[in-house]
Amino acid sequence: MKETDCEAVATAVQRVAGMLQRPDQLDKVEQYRRREARKKASVEARLKAAIQSQLDGVRTGLSQLHSALKDVGDIQRSLAGVSKDWRRSINTVESLRDVKDAVVQHSQLAAAVENLKNIFSVPEIVRETQDLTEQGALLQAHRKLMDLECSRDGLMYEQYRMDSGNTRDMTLIHGYFGSTQGLSDELAKQLWMVLQRSLVTVRRDPTLLVSVVRIIEREEKIDRRILDRKKQTGFVPPGRPKHWKEKMFAILERTVTTRIEGTQADTRESDKMWLVRHLEIIRKYVLDDLIIAKNLMVQCFPPHYEIFKNLLNMYHQALSTRMQDLASEDLEANEIVSLLTWVLNTYTSVEMMGNVELAPEVDVGTLEPLLSPHVVSELLDTYMSTLTSNIIAWLRKALETDKKDWAKETEPEADQDGYYQTTLPAIVFQMFEQNLQVAAQISEDLKTKVLVLCLQQMNSFLNRYKEEAQLYREEHLRDRQRPHCYVQYMVAIVNNCQTFKESIVSLKRKYLKNEVEEGVSLSQPHMDGVLDAIAKEGCSGLLEEVFLDLEQHLNELMTKKWLLGSNAVDIICVTVEDYFNDFAKIKKPYKKRMTAEAHRRVVVEYLRAVMQKRISFRSPEERKEGAEKMVREAEQLRFLFRKLASGSGEDAGSHCDTIAAVAEVIKLTDPSLLYLEVSTLVSKYPDIREDHIGALLAVRGDASRDMKQTIIETLEQGATQASPSYVPLFRDITVPSLNVAKLLK
Repeated sequence: MKETDCEAVATAVQRVAGMLQRPDQLDKVEQYRRREARKKASVEARLKAAIQSQLDGVRTGLSQLHSALKDVGDIQRSLAGVSKDWRRSINTVESLRDVKDAVVQHSQLAAAVENLKNIFSVPEIVRETQDLTEQGALLQAHRKLMDLECSRDGLMYEQYRMDSGNTRDMTLIHGYFGSTQGLSDELAKQLWMVLQRSLVTVRRDPTLLVSVVRIIEREEKIDRRILDRKKQTGFVPPGRPKHWKEKMFAILERTVTTRIEGTQADTRESDKMWLVRHLEIIRKYVLDDLIIAKNLMVQCFPPHYEIFKNLLNMYHQALSTRMQDLASEDLEANEIVSLLTWVLNTYTSVEMMGNVELAPEVDVGTLEPLLSPHVVSELLDTYMSTLTSNIIAWLRKALETDKKDWAKETEPEADQDGYYQTTLPAIVFQMFEQNLQVAAQISEDLKTKVLVLCLQQMNSFLNRYKEEAQLYREEHLRDRQRPHCYVQYMVAIVNNCQTFKESIVSLKRKYLKNEVEEGVSLSQPHMDGVLDAIAKEGCSGLLEEVFLDLEQHLNELMTKKWLLGSNAVDIICVTVEDYFNDFAKIKKPYKKRMTAEAHRRVVVEYLRAVMQKRISFRSPEERKEGAEKMVREAEQLRFLFRKLASGSGEDAGSHCDTIAAVAEVIKLTDPSLLYLEVSTLVSKYPDIREDHIGALLAVRGDASRDMKQTIIETLEQGATQASPSYVPLFRDITVPSLNVAKLLK
């Protein structure tokens, strides 16, 4: 208390000090005193009121405690009296057991009397129910069955409620109504039969399907009511719950699975197209069934059954299972393609799930894949492996077939432009085209893989093709009489190279959007190189054939016989022209290259005849006659090759100028000008060597030893560089082993 008083005094002093800080506030001391007195009076009044309220509460609580104590005493005395009366009545309760049994029996008899009519009519109702079930009157039969089950369940419930341990009476009731379960099972069979044929029934007699659904819905309601009562009483009638709705969906699912599996009418042994037929039947059946379900079945089922959604899931799952089974079989390559095309494309296309008649209920974007990516990958790997083996075998067979054609006695066929060809390029690229079209049906990625595979195998095939063409050429050289149409078929082989080039470009342009895939863009140069090599060797073989026939006549050039009037060049021209009538059926640019090579080679052979020193002119008249003959023959050859190269856009007779230039050296009458003429020749043809000059001077036959030595030494010092466009001619001409030293002797 002292501390409280001290604290109060300190607070008061602090408060007064706060009010009297300025001199002018002393005038308001009285005012402050009155205000504080009012506050004090107010606080005291509130304090008195609070204390009074607390005292009133305490007084009321004490009064209630006294009343409670009195009530507890009264209750205690009453419980003592009840306990005394209960002990007195125990013997009386035991004496009333017979009364209790009589009451139970009376209750059972009352229930029996109440259901007596139903009990006596059970056999009749059973017969009626059987008849109605057999007649297909399912709703009426189910109504009778419900009456039977209701009577049975009511009696059994009363028995259970009165004496749940009395199994004898329960068994008696169950036995009396024993045929009820059989009727229920028979009715269920009829329902399941209707559901199994629901897609047919809904078109012929939709009311029957509606009746089945109504029966199932009734049973579902009864099941729910029974289960609710079980929670309260623990009693469940026999055969409940029936779960007919679950069984209905199970029946529908089994029916869908059977329908999908039952569409396979053929096997691989009986029909190579068995899988295509099987998948097409599945597609048609599933589409038709879902359209019927969407347009008709949904009207026969309550909305909460979501019958179309459930059927869609059933069909999808059944299809997925069936596709998995098919994928696990040992499928051939074409069968894998058929399966993957159907699974990845047909299934979601407008021909099936994307059909406009199924929209908008079916959204193909939400459908799960029928096959897992792993299974699809395995199938694609198997397909690529099988396809690789097949392509190798097909290419080998195509080449063997083409080789047999090479030995025929008849000329090969010509295309629309008259160029010889064989069927090999068409067969090869038709095969590639077919496989690419098939792969494109599955996916863009597979199409690219197949294209890469085709090009890779094409690389290997072209190398084999090159080897076979070489063997064909070598075999012909061993016996030039066989095969009879060697030239024509070699022309066809050369033309095939151009066809292969064009077909490869066309194939890549058609099936490759962007040449960035590894192994695709880099394969073209390599294949072009192989094809050019095949064509070059083919053209070389054809020219070799020409020059084998020309050999005898080329050997006559620049000989005494030639000088005296040989018609060797006439025969050469006729022979070359005759061969080139067949060579006209070679495609550009190979024909152009071949004409140029023939032109160059004829000129080279002519110059070789000069350099072999088969003749040495003895007089100016002989030199003049020989030189003029060379010029005439050069013009003759020029005319021939211009004629052969007509339309090619190039000067095909330019090499013949070399013969004329050599003739000018031979024709020169003034030996003092020989150095100048030879210098002019060397400047035009920088690849002329000193042995060529020596041989040419030896053919003239009038050059002195000193002149020969001077010309050769001077030309060696003033060697000229060849222009980039210059085509060497003398480089390939060898002079017989008569060296310059022997010429000068």
